Amino acid sequence: MKKRPSMNKRGLVLFIGFSFLLFSLTYRFFVIQLTGQVEGKSLKVYAEEKYTKQRTLQASRGDIVDRTGEPLATDTITYKLVAILDPSVTPDNAKTPNHVVDPEKTAKELAKYIPMEESEIYKQLTKDLFQVEFGAAGKNLTNEVKSKIEALKLPGITFIRESKRAYPNGDFASHLLGFTNYQNNKNGGKTLVGQMGLEKSLDEYLQGKDGKITYKSDSWGYILPSAATKITEPKNGDTVYVTIDKKIQTFLEDAMNDVQTEYNPKNIMGIVADAKTGAILAMSQRPTFDPNTREGVENNWHNMIVENAYEPGSTMKVVTLASSIEEGVWNPNEAYQSGSFSVEGAPAIHDHNKVGWGPISYLEGIQRSSNVAVANLVKKMGTDTFRNYLDKFKFGQTTGIELPGEATGTIQYQWERDRYSTAYGQATSVTALQMIQAMTAITNEGKMMRPYLVEKIVDNNGKTVKGSNMGEVGTPISADTAKQVIDVLESTVTSDIGTGKGFRIDGYRVAGKTGTAQIYEKEKGYLTGWDNYLFSFIGFAPADNPELIVYVLVQQPNLDDESFESGSEPVSKIFNPVMKNSLQYLKIKRDESVEKAKVINVPDYSSKNTGEVVAELSSLGLVPVVLGDGANVQKIYPGVGTKLLSGERIIVVTDGQWKMPDIHNWSLSDVMKLVHATNMQFSFEGNGFVTSQNLDPDTVITKESNLQITLQPAVNNSGEETNQTDE
Repeated sequence: MKKRPSMNKRGLVLFIGFSFLLFSLTYRFFVIQLTGQVEGKSLKVYAEEKYTKQRTLQASRGDIVDRTGEPLATDTITYKLVAILDPSVTPDNAKTPNHVVDPEKTAKELAKYIPMEESEIYKQLTKDLFQVEFGAAGKNLTNEVKSKIEALKLPGITFIRESKRAYPNGDFASHLLGFTNYQNNKNGGKTLVGQMGLEKSLDEYLQGKDGKITYKSDSWGYILPSAATKITEPKNGDTVYVTIDKKIQTFLEDAMNDVQTEYNPKNIMGIVADAKTGAILAMSQRPTFDPNTREGVENNWHNMIVENAYEPGSTMKVVTLASSIEEGVWNPNEAYQSGSFSVEGAPAIHDHNKVGWGPISYLEGIQRSSNVAVANLVKKMGTDTFRNYLDKFKFGQTTGIELPGEATGTIQYQWERDRYSTAYGQATSVTALQMIQAMTAITNEGKMMRPYLVEKIVDNNGKTVKGSNMGEVGTPISADTAKQVIDVLESTVTSDIGTGKGFRIDGYRVAGKTGTAQIYEKEKGYLTGWDNYLFSFIGFAPADNPELIVYVLVQQPNLDDESFESGSEPVSKIFNPVMKNSLQYLKIKRDESVEKAKVINVPDYSSKNTGEVVAELSSLGLVPVVLGDGANVQKIYPGVGTKLLSGERIIVVTDGQWKMPDIHNWSLSDVMKLVHATNMQFSFEGNGFVTSQNLDPDTVITKESNLQITLQPAVNNSGEETNQTDE
């Protein structure tokens, strides 16, 4: 058959086309072969990129340890369970599969080791995915659990090594230590970053620097057996030694837990500090949280001790007292009229019992925590002078402690009444750390020390990269003034009229000051109701050579007793065991001459038989002094509900004529009980014990009687004066 011309043309076109294609491919092949490049990119480099893998070697975050080296925060290794489901990861000639081949058996075995139902595990293993994880149930697995699962040799089951921040003591100094969270880093991985507390403020030291490993792999990403690897070692974070003592911190945590359970207060704050250096040995608050799980953090995110400013109440009288002594206006024996202090153009200032105790000495005023006493002291030295002392004690300034978000507080000094109110801890706000700092001036011979938490920071080679922040920040008072303040503060604890008598500790001389602060809320003003106060005590021991300062604040506890002193009970249940246990732990020598007196709540004896009342009071350890010869008791002084220490005098008032008792060798506070019980006039000279009285024993007492006494210090066996009195 004769070929058609059109067919020849089509064949020629096809021949030319295929020839051109073959030529192009051949040319392309030779070009690639000769140059080793494709589109300007080296095939060698491309192969390197394709088969060279790089993995991050995660650095460990630095440990936070207490001053003895006990870990408080540390990195631990955990494992995440992963199941590979895609069959393509298993080569055709592989003897052992690299993916899950029996989901039912695998689910049954895994259910024995992770907290997840077998059916849920099976659902995960039968998904159409390359690989799956198992949520929270498959995370944070220990090495022990990992080893047990690996021993099962389940195909396709593997683990990813992870670093986890652990806090071995649970809810222990949680707001101080803080916690960490993972955040994306510039390398595409995740890094633990501090979110609160020391973890946040010292993040630059605690964070390490990740390393990396570079290796050759096959198309599935597995390391080739003969491939060389290049490793850049990670640099772990530095170790932070803090001033916290785990043992003392435990004392504080346990006592706060007990008070939280018994009184259910809104908030609690507690600090233990070295009285000579300002080192913080323990610090905690309630509510708290577990940094391992974050459980409870939503109840109180803030570190109240550092970030909250509050009106401190009568603990501020320590500063007022110190300032007045330094200015030379303090006379402990000088009398003043308690009860009320007038302020021009503003409401009067009153004592906490509204009426005061009549004319009393300034020493007794501090012991009784009289607002009027300290207002008078400010008036004597001048409000401007007192303002200068507030600056010297560095109120209104941060302390510089190594924690984020420190508050400054506010010195409210615009209005005349606020200037006097500041003297007893109202109007002006402070932080707990400022109060600790101010107290170090009292316990450290006038030298005020900065509160600090970091003892040192050490790198992986043992080299100290940062030292402590310990340092003197001022000398607001002299050593002599500090000694006088200590004597007065000790008397608030030892005196039977002192508000701090509930803080006596067997075997140790304690000094300090109570506080009962009103709570101010926006739109509500100062809260009312007996429970709506911030009760506190800042004290130190031993008084003759202070070693520890303990500051405890309890806000709005549930109290059954509405007496003035009842608010100190939850505070003392933290302060007393923490101070005593800490002193014993530090092997501070006991003073065997200091005995813990029994505290007696005075019952109601009205209208009861005088003889029976006297016998019962004596059996309780009190010393009854009877006025009148009546058969029944009219009243007693101090009154019902008052807390007295064993050995104290108590006045039993009956009907009939009252006759003056022999008050030689009585303390001033015992004499004041007699004066208040009879309402007679009174004046005195000196201090110590009564050596003379103008009203002879058995003189009839009336309201017009005017008792005048002279007091002198007791004399010891060596002939030296001693202050072993109520003062």
